Amino acid sequence: MARPRKVSDDELLRATARAIGRYGPQFTLAQVAAEAGVATATAAARIGSKRELLRWMASTATAGLRTEVAAAAGAAADPVDAVRAATVSGIEGIDDPSTAMNHLAQLGSELADPELRTEIAAMWNAYRHALEDLVAAAALPGAPPPAEAARLLAALVHGTQVLWAVEPRGELRDELTTHVDTVLRAWGAPP
Repeated sequence: MARPRKVSDDELLRATARAIGRYGPQFTLAQVAAEAGVATATAAARIGSKRELLRWMASTATAGLRTEVAAAAGAAADPVDAVRAATVSGIEGIDDPSTAMNHLAQLGSELADPELRTEIAAMWNAYRHALEDLVAAAALPGAPPPAEAARLLAALVHGTQVLWAVEPRGELRDELTTHVDTVLRAWGAPP
């Protein structure tokens, strides 16, 4: 009979995100294990290497992102609110300036790895496609075609996160909402 796992996959992934938030690209498997409350050997046996952990994290993040965007949009009162909710979903855990900077530093190191860059591209494409579907369902007569609108919104969200991490003003959620609302108001007006 197999021994039960001491930590679930989701717990291990959340522990990894916390370790990245605290230590940036210098995080170690030992720090991930400490965050998860397990021995380093246990984490290493489950994960393998740090690179394998990052690949696993990136590949599972795509499905998680789709679920998170769908949940945020599904709870919205109308299609335009669904777009707004989707754009500000997923910022939990990076809504502290130092944590955001550590995640950005980690992203920079991952972009240098072709395999990890491919995984990140898949995740961001999934996000854009989810936004595209939401924009298509919203009454935004001044918006560009849904694919272009989704690309612009995703760029706005990612750019705002970077700028906020570098020079935080207020809360990240408020900053994102303000920027997204400005665009949505402009798109709501007839061209």
